[in-house]
Amino acid sequence: MLEHLQQQAEQAEVFEIASEATQIGFEANQMRSFEVTETRGIAVRVVRQGRLGFAASSNLEAKDQLATNALESARYGPKLTLQFPPPQPAAEVQVYDPRLAALSIERLVEMGREIIDLIRQADPDAHVNIDLQRQVRRTALRNSAGSEVETQKTPLSLQLSVQRVRGDDVLLTFDYFSTAIWDDNYLAFARRVAEKLRLAQQPATLASGRQPVLFSPSSAPMLGLPLLLALDGKEVHRGVSPLAGRVGEQIFDPQLTLLDDPHLPGRPGSAAYDDEGTPCRRQSLIENGVLQGFIYDLKTAAQTGSAPTGNGQRGLFSPPQPGFSNLVWIAGQTPLADMIAGIDEGLWVESPLGLGQGNVISGAFSNSLSLAFKIEKGEIVGRVKDVSVAGNVYQDLRRIAAISRESEWVYGGFCLPHILLDGLNVVTKG
Repeated sequence: MLEHLQQQAEQAEVFEIASEATQIGFEANQMRSFEVTETRGIAVRVVRQGRLGFAASSNLEAKDQLATNALESARYGPKLTLQFPPPQPAAEVQVYDPRLAALSIERLVEMGREIIDLIRQADPDAHVNIDLQRQVRRTALRNSAGSEVETQKTPLSLQLSVQRVRGDDVLLTFDYFSTAIWDDNYLAFARRVAEKLRLAQQPATLASGRQPVLFSPSSAPMLGLPLLLALDGKEVHRGVSPLAGRVGEQIFDPQLTLLDDPHLPGRPGSAAYDDEGTPCRRQSLIENGVLQGFIYDLKTAAQTGSAPTGNGQRGLFSPPQPGFSNLVWIAGQTPLADMIAGIDEGLWVESPLGLGQGNVISGAFSNSLSLAFKIEKGEIVGRVKDVSVAGNVYQDLRRIAAISRESEWVYGGFCLPHILLDGLNVVTKG
């Protein structure tokens, strides 16, 4: 196919994907579903008369039609000076584990039941929902510049939600675990969730007002989401990123350092090459509060006159676009226990009720919380209900009170510490 496309276009690329996934579902503490899915297909991109075309199909026999569709789409594609990457060396990264590839259905079911038992020991009234998925994903890429890249990954993911209803009191919390190599860290993850439920047994009240707010790693994406959008090369090209044109400026507190690191072993987001054949590299996005740069795929790099950063990510039917590998907020020097001990009265945010509430592009957020705790005289005294927080990351992250030396992996691709802000608007019911 590549040879055929090269005869009719200046550049060509063929991307093949094959994946097999086993998924186990638990609902209200009981196993409810079991599913095995397979996906195979080919995606093609061409540059013809300076325009980019794309087509994809899950029918591996329809290669002639696929090539025709890609060449036809180039007639209407964007005109840009994009160059598919030539062969280049890249760092080796461990993202495939034969133990995960061979993980049995019985073992997945056992893992789900282990997690449910741990959580219900902390709260017998808890209703636990779990989606466990073990996947083997293989991709291969060839392009007219001579690149040939093949990858294998074995991501294991676990989505967990816990609901507890006592009269008109509804507690809901969500968490996520993932890895690409086999270990028993899923049990430590379950124990952390169980500990949150133990803390939530005791009720507490908190007055509205401006006060210290401590964000846990699982709630820190409330602060990080506006930054993710602003650091995306696609938003820079569209002209909506508040950070565009500000590389080299001191924008945030010097304690804030943010990295995109694709070379961490065992992380599902790690890779030697991105999905366009560009070598992945570790890059500092914000260093000591100073903006260092953005992430780009080939297309957004060409559109902005920048160099690609190895962040092109794609599915079978979607063209590549910029995506983070492993976003790491560098930990601080303060132990979490000391951070809590130093708060006379404040709020510990554990789980937001959804993300993206507020004007995310401008940095504004206003989130109701599904799980939060009151801190009083240096101790966690109980769960606070019906509470929300509001602020703006471009103002509030200029002055960070403390960052913990402890970090956790949350939502698959984020390694985040606890973050203490001295004064945020907190609103409680009544």
